[in-house]
Amino acid sequence: MADKEPKPIWEEGVGVQERPKTKKPQMYQVLLHNDDYTSMEFVVHILTEIFRHTQTMATQIMLQVHTRGVGVCGVYPYDMAATKVAQVQSRAVSSEMPLRCTMEIE
Repeated sequence: MADKEPKPIWEEGVGVQERPKTKKPQMYQVLLHNDDYTSMEFVVHILTEIFRHTQTMATQIMLQVHTRGVGVCGVYPYDMAATKVAQVQSRAVSSEMPLRCTMEIE
């Protein structure tokens, strides 16, 4: 009987707590909307500065906004998406551009 090793505490169920399953956060698309006054250069600038897209990718998204009326800038958790929308709106107001930016659940 002396050959048996004592069982570790975690095997006996003492102090063991099961971790709750964490859900992935809901993701939100940040969208730019076309208008007749905001310049294409300004939209590309917003996409490179705020969303950190390359010049090529920013141009592609800008053309999508221009031709389809709306374009996806990125997909983020709620807080990040709301911050990006606020940054775009602030930059648009300070530049006197009517660019509209929204977010929606992915």
